Parts: sequence; C-alpha cells; structure tokens
Amino acid sequence: MSEPEMFDLVVVGAGPAGLHAALSAAALFGKRAAVVERDATVGGATTVTGTLPSKTLRETALALSGYRARKLYGVDLSLRRRATVSELLSHERTVKAAEQAQFRGLLERFGVPLVRGAATFADPHTVRVARPDGGETFLRGGAVVLATGSVPVRPPLFPFDDPRVHDSDELVDLAEIPESLAVIGAGVIGAEYACMFAALGVKTTLIDGRSKLLEFLDPDVSAALANAMTGLGVEFVWDERVTGCAAPPGGDVTLTLSSGRTLAADHVLVCAGRVSRADELNLAAAGVEPGSKGRLKVNEHFQTNVPHVYAVGDVIGFPALASTSAEQGRAAAAHALGATGLAGMTPLLPTGIYTIPEVASAGATEAELKLKGVPYVVGRADYAKNPRGKIVGDEGGFLKLLFREPDLALVGVHMIGELATELVHTGMMVMRAGGGMDLILNTCFNYPTLGGLFKQAAYAALLARGAEAHR
Repeated sequence: MSEPEMFDLVVVGAGPAGLHAALSAAALFGKRAAVVERDATVGGATTVTGTLPSKTLRETALALSGYRARKLYGVDLSLRRRATVSELLSHERTVKAAEQAQFRGLLERFGVPLVRGAATFADPHTVRVARPDGGETFLRGGAVVLATGSVPVRPPLFPFDDPRVHDSDELVDLAEIPESLAVIGAGVIGAEYACMFAALGVKTTLIDGRSKLLEFLDPDVSAALANAMTGLGVEFVWDERVTGCAAPPGGDVTLTLSSGRTLAADHVLVCAGRVSRADELNLAAAGVEPGSKGRLKVNEHFQTNVPHVYAVGDVIGFPALASTSAEQGRAAAAHALGATGLAGMTPLLPTGIYTIPEVASAGATEAELKLKGVPYVVGRADYAKNPRGKIVGDEGGFLKLLFREPDLALVGVHMIGELATELVHTGMMVMRAGGGMDLILNTCFNYPTLGGLFKQAAYAALLARGAEAHR
C-alpha cells in the first residue's frame, strides 16, 4: 500500500449528504477534507437521476401541458401537439448541469479535493480508491463519513434490459414519450412520475398491492390527492401485485396481476424501493457492522458501531430525502470534528411530495395526537376561499393546522395545493419558535397571498374551538 494522504475527514460519496459533510468541514470548521466519488459527476442521485431532474421534469410537464392555466376563466392552453423528448428534457439538463457546476465550484473554492474512483476500506481509518485509470489512491482520515446513497431495487421479474422497462433512475433518459405508461408501486416516486406523465396526456396506470395512496399522509390530504390524480387521468389499480411481465419484440409490454387480470402498456416504470450501496465498501476491513437490508445502523450523532466512522443519507434509510441527508451530513461532520454546538439535528423535518398538486407536511398528524391522547383543535383553510387561490385557479387545495389544547401551540401542518412544499415552511418555523395561534393571528400577511391561508386556518380553529365550548 502506498503512503496515504492525511485528512481530518474523508467522505465517501458526493451526493447531498457527502458534499455537505465535506464542505462543512472545510468552510465552517477550517479542517482538511476530501470527497471520493465513483461517478463522473457530483451531486449523487439528487442532481443526476432523482430529486432535481424529476422536479425539473415536473415543472416542464406543467409548462408544456398548460396545466396551471386550465382552470382560469377563458384560458385554454392544453397541450395540442405531441411534446418531443428534447422539449421535455432540455431544461432538465440545463438545470442539472448548472447545479453540478456549482457543487464543483464550492469544492474548489474551499480546497476540498474530489478523488474519482470506487472506494473501499483498507483499514478502519484508510480508504482505498480504485481510480478509473487503473491506479489506486489511499486516503487516511481521522474520521470517515459514508454517504454512498442507494440504487433502485430491480425485482428479477422484470426484464430491465428491454428499453421499455425502466427503474426510476433511468427514466430521466427516456428516449421517447410513451403513449401509455404503467407505474408499479404507488409510493412517493411512483405517484410523482404518474402525475407528471398524466399531465402530458400519457395514459397512466398506477398499480399497488395496498388499498390507499401514501398512507403516512393526513387522511384528508391522501384522499384529496387521490381525487386530484384521478382528475388528472391517472387510473389506480389497488390490491394487485404484478406476477408476470412479458416484453415481446413488437407491441406493448403485458403485465399479469395477482388476480389474473392482464394489463398492457407502451412502457413500464418499476418503483419497488431503493437499496443501500453499503455492501460495496468492504465494511469488514473497518469493523463496521451492516444493519437490516444493507442499511447502516447509526446513533443520534450518525456514528456507526465504529465511533470514528459515520453514515448519513440513503445509506442509513428513512427519510432518505435530499434535504434531510444534507442536514445529516453537516451534523455528522460537526460531531466528528468536535464542533458540538453545530452537531444537533432538529427532530422537526418537513415532507414535500411533488405530485400534481404538491403535498407537504410537518409535525404531528391527527392519528399521532389521538394515539398519544393529546387534545387538539383543527383549523382548515381552502384555496378556493383564499383570494390568491382564486387567482391561480386552485379549487381543491387546502391547509390544515393542528393546535394543541389548551395552549393552542401549533403541532401539525398538512397541506395540498399550489406551492405547498414552499408554504409548509411557514408553519414549520412557527413550530420551531414554539409559537401557535397567537403568533399566526398577530402576523400580517401580504394580500393577496397563499400565505394568508395560515391566518384563515387559525381563525377557523378559533371558531371551531368556540363552537365546541358552547355545545
């Protein structure tokens, strides 16, 4: 083994978790950090195949289809022609390239070397990098952060070598816009892509073995989303598993379902979850023990069973979101380098789902409050009764706030509608500040704005509380 180069922190993986860990070490704490990345680009699935590309494609689909203008009086911009692949993907590629260039610029600015190649442990502190040119580089870190991400699960039932059968990572490289699409798996990724293609006029079928859409959501939000997706043209097939997939050279792909029913589609998207890439790291050489399904088990500081080896992002599993992964990377780096004041991780994290319409939440659900025996009051505000909601033509969106009794502290925010993934942060910050109904009611919101939904919902809760008191 050649003499390793010494660093305070060695990070394996240049996705959001790894980049934020390395950049925090260098920019915030003045330490020497290095990043190892096996792929040709930085940003991980977030910028290459996942979060950023899919959300950009969503915006492109909305623009091409004229979806946002369909309900405005006297306006009809519905897609009257077949969108081409270049139309759908050109903006996505521009945004992706710009984000990757920004990440590379930050690494260069703060003196963080990016080492290309596949990383494995040589010993508990040393990472061996097999470079693309066939050589090897050795990096030794006082601490090591593992942020290798995940890849889509590819059930052997499906012939992924056929150009009409896709996983979620390769769908962004689609060679054509299909006439019809069968999406298998009604989780977050499946629901998002089903909405996007349905908005483009693609006949879209969503198949799942469960009986309800995104059951972790507030029930009212889940039901509203299912109704909106049906109106968009998504056909749901519940309580069915795919037991066979035939992809003959000509014609459609045919799916056989557990009931015996068959379903044909031009293309198939399989959303069967994601699996950690931790098994590629030679963990045994570092003494790191893998957890269930290959995920790495960590404590509250993101330490594995080997204290100087940390793991963050998809490699540890839920919630596996770009936003939370970035925060985990920062917190892990801070703890590893002794910056304990910045090593905390807030328990209050937002959820944003980029379906059409958007869905977002933060804090407790009604089910959780009931389970804990916490009394509460609900305040709801509909987009259709909000002046900005009327302007944008969102007839089905709503905001639902949960206030704890008797102090009326805000403990839950749940919403569906235009800009829901942005607006949820207003409620989250109220909760972070320990505020509640008084803070919202004593705040002035611009008019007309969707932000005014918070004041409308607070008044609704106040009225509901008063009505209950007089019964």
